[in-house]
Amino acid sequence: MGCFTNTGLEAYLREVGATQVVIAGVATSIGVESTARQAYELGFNVTLAVDAMTDRNADAHANSVTRIFPRLERFGTTREILDLLDRVRE
Repeated sequence: MGCFTNTGLEAYLREVGATQVVIAGVATSIGVESTARQAYELGFNVTLAVDAMTDRNADAHANSVTRIFPRLERFGTTREILDLLDRVRE
């Protein structure tokens, strides 16, 4: 189950005018992937911090990172994402 299920997260993000979400977390193949799919389906731009997530199953983690995430949006390391945000602010 993703973070948008039965929560006010989507409404809050829309209220504050967010169009981009950066996702990290535990259980790459379950919670992170579900949240990323939901965000994408809801029209948010999705960025996944692949070094800020893990999974108990290394094969499931690798599948999400190599096969699923490239289809959703952008992904990179936390440092790459922070550097990009710094450049946008300049």
